Amino acid sequence: MAGPTRIDHAVSSGIFSLDGETHQVDNNIWVVGDDTECVVIDAPHDVDDILALVGDRTVKAILCTHAHDDHVRVAPALRVAVNGGSGAPIMLHPAEKPLWELTHTDELWDLDLADGVELTVGGTTLQVLHTPGHAPGAVCFFAPDLGCVFTGDTLFNGGPGATGRSFSDADLIVESIRAKLFGLPDDTVVHTGHGDDTTIAAEKATIGLG
Repeated sequence: MAGPTRIDHAVSSGIFSLDGETHQVDNNIWVVGDDTECVVIDAPHDVDDILALVGDRTVKAILCTHAHDDHVRVAPALRVAVNGGSGAPIMLHPAEKPLWELTHTDELWDLDLADGVELTVGGTTLQVLHTPGHAPGAVCFFAPDLGCVFTGDTLFNGGPGATGRSFSDADLIVESIRAKLFGLPDDTVVHTGHGDDTTIAAEKATIGLG
């Protein structure tokens, strides 16, 4: 029996660097699937932290919300470490190429993500929502059956993600949140790239974008 679909979570610590600045950060790791297969959402600082959540399951894909180094640093290493060494594809929106190349100069991701694409794993579906602003190819993954959305650094508990760095756009992230996230059910749980969960309703009230 594959068992019910579940979400596994851990926090991994490491470095975020961009525009000549370096910060110590804690990143959420999310793994979605059942007892036999799963997908990994983002690959931050440490392969072993991620493998501990995966266990002996088949990894169908490594899904990247965007390509800042604290979200993709170990993606290539994870790609070859899972599935007994046979690997799993890294999936990323192609607009993230300039950011990806700041961290990985000699290898690319495997498959492109696009708005509206649906990915199935462990008896559930993840819908890709392109939400540019924090980064040009930032995406969120909505899991309607699970009542949650994985927002990376687009939406946090307390407001939109940062837009003060290269490749970001403050007006665009607000537009993305309003158009793609605030149309989701109010009770949708928001699983973020950093920090605590929130809900769509709570962020509508906090940001006043409803």
